[in-house]
Amino acid sequence: MEVVMPKLGLTMEEATLIGWLVADGERVSVGQPICEIETDKATEELEAEADGMLRHAVAVDETVAAGTVIAYIE
Repeated sequence: MEVVMPKLGLTMEEATLIGWLVADGERVSVGQPICEIETDKATEELEAEADGMLRHAVAVDETVAAGTVIAYIE
C-alpha cells in the first residue's frame, strides 16, 4: 500500500516531512501515527491506513508535492 503526502487544504501544494515516528522496516497497525509533516500553516501527524511493515520512501526534511508517495506499507 502506498502512503502519499495528503493535500490538507485547498491551497496546499507541498509539505515537508519533519520526522518519522516509526523506523524503516518496523511493523505498524491501522491508526498508528507514522510521521509528522509540516505545511506553511500547520504540523500534522499521518496515521497508518493498513497493518504491515513500513518502508520509507522520503527522507526527513524533504519537501514533496501533495500526492507524492512518501512510504509503503507492505
